[in-house]
Amino acid sequence: MVGNADAWSLWQRITDDHVSRQLAGELQYESMRNIRTQAFFAALGEELTLQEATRRELGRQEVLTSGWCLFPDVIPMLDWLRATGLPIAAISNASGRHQRVKIAQLGLSEYFDAVLIAGEVGCAKPDRVIFHTACLALGVSPGDTVHVGDRLHADAIGARDAGMHGVWINRTGPTGGTLPAGLSSITTLAELPELLVCELSTASA
Repeated sequence: MVGNADAWSLWQRITDDHVSRQLAGELQYESMRNIRTQAFFAALGEELTLQEATRRELGRQEVLTSGWCLFPDVIPMLDWLRATGLPIAAISNASGRHQRVKIAQLGLSEYFDAVLIAGEVGCAKPDRVIFHTACLALGVSPGDTVHVGDRLHADAIGARDAGMHGVWINRTGPTGGTLPAGLSSITTLAELPELLVCELSTASA
């Protein structure tokens, strides 16, 4: 919407805040995204009417829907996991029906035994409740479960704090910092089989 990738972290913070408010019942999902977009531009110094924010949000949704695609390592990884017989769940901090539509249109529905969406569960990552709800749906214990996600705090640290094995997929490569204790890190899903077989299975033995 702004042609500036540096604004992504701001968008993510504002989105997390508004999703939390929606989950708490302060906002309705149908209006939350428009109010979120209005707040985003306000943070950038541009005050929008709600009507103009809604217009821009609808444009954003249209572009996103037409541009959904998968990283090339996703399907091979899911095929491998399916071949092992391991149960698989998806956990999303999205807050509406569009997430299930996205999963279906991307051809991913058949891979998941359970799909947990924050707007349906009533809590979002890194809340341990959504992680434990996923484990319950799969019939597994947190200690025997690996969660892989691209957000260090919401995904990897949240999973670790819920008693799971947290794996951060950092597609941009090493950051130069120290990985928090109790976490694993990969740069592509192609690295996950070796991690599961050689490291995490040993750690759980």
